[in-house]
Amino acid sequence: MTNDPMKKIALLLCFSVLMFSAANAQSRKTEILWDNWGVPHIYGKTTAGMYYAFGWAQMHNHADLILQLYGEARGRAAEYWGKNFLQGDEIVQKLNLAQVAQKVYDEQHPEYKAYLEAFVKGINAYAKAHPKAISERYNQILPVTPQDVIAHTINILAVDFIAADNIYGSIREASRGSNAMAIAAGRSASKHAMLMANPHLPWQGFFTFFEAHLNAPGFSAYGTTLVGLPVLAIAFNNNLGWTHTANPNNNSTRYELTLKDNGYLLDGAVVPFETRTATIKIKQPDGTMKEEQLVCKYAKQGPVIAEKKDNAYAVRISGFDNAYFNEQYHKMAKASNFAEFESAVKMLQMPMFNLIYADKAGNIMYLDGGDVPVHATGDFWFWHDKVDGTSSKYIWSKIFPYKGLPKLFDPPTGFVQNSNDVPWTCTYPTVLNPKNYPAYIAPEGWYARDFRDQHAMNMVKNNHSITFDDLVGYKLNTELETADRYLDSLLKAVAEHPDTIALKAAKVLKAWDRHADANSRGTILWIQWCNDMNPDSVYKNPWELANPASTPNGLKYPGYAVRKLKQAANEVIKRFGSLDPAWGDFNRFRSGDIDLPGNGAPSTYGSYRAVGFRYDNKDKKFRGSGRRFVCGYNRVWQAGKSHGVIKLRQCIPNWQQTYRRPAKINVREEAAPRFTYKGRYS
Repeated sequence: MTNDPMKKIALLLCFSVLMFSAANAQSRKTEILWDNWGVPHIYGKTTAGMYYAFGWAQMHNHADLILQLYGEARGRAAEYWGKNFLQGDEIVQKLNLAQVAQKVYDEQHPEYKAYLEAFVKGINAYAKAHPKAISERYNQILPVTPQDVIAHTINILAVDFIAADNIYGSIREASRGSNAMAIAAGRSASKHAMLMANPHLPWQGFFTFFEAHLNAPGFSAYGTTLVGLPVLAIAFNNNLGWTHTANPNNNSTRYELTLKDNGYLLDGAVVPFETRTATIKIKQPDGTMKEEQLVCKYAKQGPVIAEKKDNAYAVRISGFDNAYFNEQYHKMAKASNFAEFESAVKMLQMPMFNLIYADKAGNIMYLDGGDVPVHATGDFWFWHDKVDGTSSKYIWSKIFPYKGLPKLFDPPTGFVQNSNDVPWTCTYPTVLNPKNYPAYIAPEGWYARDFRDQHAMNMVKNNHSITFDDLVGYKLNTELETADRYLDSLLKAVAEHPDTIALKAAKVLKAWDRHADANSRGTILWIQWCNDMNPDSVYKNPWELANPASTPNGLKYPGYAVRKLKQAANEVIKRFGSLDPAWGDFNRFRSGDIDLPGNGAPSTYGSYRAVGFRYDNKDKKFRGSGRRFVCGYNRVWQAGKSHGVIKLRQCIPNWQQTYRRPAKINVREEAAPRFTYKGRYS
């Protein structure tokens, strides 16, 4: 070791520079901190770095699923995985999704194109760094491109949400119904606005939610998105938050074309189809490839989805080629006040969905959002059905302006809510009047017919000082609104038309707590009676907009209702061994080896905690719907306070054990930032 003081100083300076350079390099790294629930808390030194890590983190948790979804969006899934994917490939090819995705990519503004490309780089970097984390079946999708992400986004939002009914003929088994509620500061006990986000989707496929906390200079937001999407779709920051529910809409149109002379009739003339031929490869069981030629046809109305002898069906989808969806949602998450948030929403890149909003200033908002086509004629139900394709007057081209959409900002009622029903019932007493809007915007009548909107209104309407715990309790509420409408009338009818078995059933229902909790006794009997009743023979007084929280009600035919109660009682005894089995004994939450009593019920019966159950042949019980059923992404946000969280796993706390435990990715050893967990676990 040298004794020269100058050399010592030089060595010390050199060492200090190296240490500073290393520390500075480390500080430039984007960090992902994983909390106990497997949620990534991402801290990017740049916004692009944040989105790079977002792509990385999604792959870490769902690599195989993401690659499958991108493969499907390419229209090449049958080539990768066989004939079971052929129908989806044909739809993607008919919609020419690859060309649309390229167009959308080319139209990206430079800043947001860079964020998208960073997200894709993160996906590919994870795949390169962790090849063993990806099944051989999905490796062939790599590398992922920005166009893949765009095509997947369009495939989910435009095809599977907006146009599924028109394309596939019936909506795929999907939502059990979403709930949302915002409480204004004036109606909140804390004098802070609150927001409850509770979308319900099966825990599988493209419906899978991915929860994350994203941070970069000038940006901090916590929320969720559908796996594979590059932005948060439901989120909150330190100043505001929003959520979505699916809204009744006709943002796609199915036209019935009349075929003639290798073309179709339009305004009395034969018009030839535009065509292109796509080659679809289909992987065979022995690994060989079979090729099919698909002739894709295009009418003035849009791509032809199906044909029969004399007719064809073309679909026109609003928002199909929206180029700035990612930009809008980034700006929404970055907004610090309502003016900034609304400026982003006015971009109208959200092709459908209700939007429910709350902020730190105490404001709340409801918006019946989406790209609603402008029509010269026809009401909601006219456009909900197939439309005459022989007349060009039905081919729409314009989108309804933001200023004309049904919306409420800080209504005097102090709250807004939606559970997939019409905008007119978003608060109580009602404020929005359907007569002030075009008839095609939304139906005037009772659309959802499942009582959740009404139950929400009834939970809130008499509480003028709503606490955080109240709001959590509303979200978890399993009371059946149908019981409040019909049960008293049914008990009276039994007294007027006495029958031995009906009297025994009435005794059970009189003692019943009117809930679908695990220990509730009488729920199974009530639901069986509801199922046995002819829907047109139930209520005496139909639904009316003037009394949306108390109609329909009463029994139309009391004697018939008693006979059906007797029938239901006999069926329950036969199937379950008694008149009053506990709900949770036969309705189960199951995943792998986990088998726990369920709660909640299908929304048809008025349970705000909407849970679907399906018959399990294994033991003749029922299990929560979905391959891995969860109660949905659940969050309650209170402005100006710590963020209260009802975790996505809240209905079965130990289910997180079935997920792959996250490894560390450039992670500090210290724990991730903690959030306040509030709410009961049931």
